Amino acid sequence: MHAKNQQYFEALELAEGLLSKCLSHVKVGCSENGRLNAAKLDNAQQVTSDLASSVAELACAKAFLEYSESKGDLEHELAQTFSAEMILNVRARITRCPVDFGCEIADLKGFDVVAGWDKLCAANLQKLGQIIVEGNGAIGDRGLDEEKQLMVETFHQFSEDVVKRWAEDIHRKDLIIPDEILDGVRELGCFGLSIPQKYGGLLADGSEDSLGMIVVTEELTRGSLGGAGSLITRPEIMARALLDGGTEEQKNVWLPKIAEGKPLCAIAITEPDFGSDVASLKMKASPVENGWLLNGAKAWSTFAGKSEVLLTLARTDPDMKAGHKGLSLFIVEKPEFDGEEFVVEQAGGGKLSGSSIPTLGYRGMHSFNLFFDDFFVPQDNLIGEGQGLGKGFYFTMRGFMGGRIQTAARACGLMSASLDSALAYAKDRKVFGQPVASYQLTLIKFAKMAMYIGASRQFTYKVGRLMDEGGGQMEASLVKLLACKLAEWVSREAMQIHGGMGYAEETTASRLWIDSRVLSIFEGTEETLALKVVGRALLDRAA
Repeated sequence: MHAKNQQYFEALELAEGLLSKCLSHVKVGCSENGRLNAAKLDNAQQVTSDLASSVAELACAKAFLEYSESKGDLEHELAQTFSAEMILNVRARITRCPVDFGCEIADLKGFDVVAGWDKLCAANLQKLGQIIVEGNGAIGDRGLDEEKQLMVETFHQFSEDVVKRWAEDIHRKDLIIPDEILDGVRELGCFGLSIPQKYGGLLADGSEDSLGMIVVTEELTRGSLGGAGSLITRPEIMARALLDGGTEEQKNVWLPKIAEGKPLCAIAITEPDFGSDVASLKMKASPVENGWLLNGAKAWSTFAGKSEVLLTLARTDPDMKAGHKGLSLFIVEKPEFDGEEFVVEQAGGGKLSGSSIPTLGYRGMHSFNLFFDDFFVPQDNLIGEGQGLGKGFYFTMRGFMGGRIQTAARACGLMSASLDSALAYAKDRKVFGQPVASYQLTLIKFAKMAMYIGASRQFTYKVGRLMDEGGGQMEASLVKLLACKLAEWVSREAMQIHGGMGYAEETTASRLWIDSRVLSIFEGTEETLALKVVGRALLDRAA
């Protein structure tokens, strides 16, 4: 352990110990006959959410400190300052109402003797902000090997040369992603990042490369979230489903096509009345000769118009009591449409219709409401065929975990773009005779932006490495929960630094702020992650 970081690691350990005590208290209060009780948990939502956020913040701080151990002074300063702020965040939540957490004020006294709070004083933050300004936003070495660093450079250049030229028009004119971007992403092999080489992808057989997907997603998002940053998520989810549950014939047919980016893929999971509550999905798949008829509605199917394949989750067991065990996964084929509405009519009378949902931001892919009316899907397109019945929920889970870590990567890319835009404006724009970048409050904003980006990035990278080793499920939810919140703050402050121009539609900062709002909503809403995923898992593990 580096001597500079020792006191911060000790403070984190102290805070983690207190959170363990809090979790045990909540678990006891929410249990009945030795098991967690759903009704009692619903009456402890605030404290559960607070604990989930606190665990995420401490895990992120620890990852940032660990990364900084072998780095220079800037990385140490950013990691230590971030850690001090996160520990104080935890302290503030518990201090607000200690009884909710099963604590007393005396339990918090240990925080008062931990050195390092001076990192958060205005003078120190101002000094750190000045370093960020003078370095034009540089926040230190990313800690990547040569191969991953080359990926960063390649996709950063593609974002600069191609994606950014389209970004404003895609947003302001609500355009579908242009072929120049799609063809460029295809040529760079993006759609094959999670597909083994034996099926035509780039992934070495028998290995994983979540970290590669993370750095690619981060750099594409830096150009545009809707225009490029989400392109590889849906193919990755479909590829994972096929790799986990598909027959060998299905893998050989579909995976090479997905790797090539032809056809493009969309996901049809969410329903109008059911978002994250997958077990309650109602869309029916009824068996008929040589296949299935799909009936029902899906919502928020991103890129469903342009895509020629919809990975669709439907209920093959009509008994709702079967819950998620009654769901199966289908590959639904359709023609490509560039417009905002489409209708597919089958010779046998089946129909699939879609209409795009107007959104504040995240434009380029268009999200659709879909309606299936006796739409026929051949037996060969049931993933796993007979062995896949009732297993659709499980086949999608690995892909969802990948979607969460990719969303954290998107948050990192969006934050980096926000910092870039704010720095460029603040250095050029003068107010009361001085550049906006010279004022203390602006410098403090830049210091916090830098440490939020650095911390989120390193936590995301750490989770990617854990996933490549076969773990990281909980951590993927933690980093998604935290990074998306931080992205909203960073993009908001970048917009604020622009003053009145930040509110103008023509500025990059306004687009980034609007796009940031979707990050805490898709791939698991903030509330669902905090309560049903992270919070529930933490309470299950508590002593």
